[in-house]
Amino acid sequence: MARFLVLALILLTAPAGAQTLDKIRKSGVITLGYRTDAVPFAFADSDRAPAGFSVDLCRRVVEGIGRSLKKTLQAAWVPVTSQNRLDQVASGKVDLECGTTTVTLGRQARVDFSLITFLDGGAFLARAGADAPRSPREMHGARVAVSAGTTTETALRKMIADSGSSVEIVTVPSHVDGVNLLIEGKVAMYAADRTVLIGLLMNAGQVAKLQLLDFMFSYEPYALVMRRDPDFRLAVNRELATVFREGEIRGIYGKWFGQFGEPPELLKALYVIQSFQE
Repeated sequence: MARFLVLALILLTAPAGAQTLDKIRKSGVITLGYRTDAVPFAFADSDRAPAGFSVDLCRRVVEGIGRSLKKTLQAAWVPVTSQNRLDQVASGKVDLECGTTTVTLGRQARVDFSLITFLDGGAFLARAGADAPRSPREMHGARVAVSAGTTTETALRKMIADSGSSVEIVTVPSHVDGVNLLIEGKVAMYAADRTVLIGLLMNAGQVAKLQLLDFMFSYEPYALVMRRDPDFRLAVNRELATVFREGEIRGIYGKWFGQFGEPPELLKALYVIQSFQE
């Protein structure tokens, strides 16, 4: 009886993602989650198809895994939000999430992460012509919008608490909602990762109405998200390491960020460091 109970406990507590590659091999389908509003990392293009830096990385990973499985895989794309993306992965509805998800130790208690794919940080948009704060203390009395359930919200709240500034935080469900509140004058600033804010400026055509503020308040290492499955994580990381090692990352980066110049030195170094050999 005791042995039976131990075996039952092991089966009940085994990670749901332990057979991810077997499931993909049998079905020929890999389910990919993507944000529809996180330009230029993940978004729905004019044809409502997934596009962006993280989306292209995921497509490359899928191709590589397909070759290793000797099978042409079909990618099934599922829209996710900042609020439900981890739940979608943890529940098994999504095999790999391709967006702007920051790696944290707390999140690693629920899901697993790939090699780091990008480095970013929290920043602010404000209306053009407005007095631009250069430090947290100069934000005193401002209303600031931020996407709910993100690490940006956590970092923003910490920065405000540490600085002692009296700032009202307004949470919104998406980046687009935050920018709309800003344009309408209902908030003074919108907080998100800096590169996402640049993408929002490009996508919304609001460069003349908005300005990107100079200071940043957090460090955000992005990665692809998956269930806690070491075999699947290794398969994903094997493809990313190849992309970094063989220089494919330069073309993918240039496609989405080339107009902003060369990658920052820290990001270049990160790609080199993660160019693991077999």
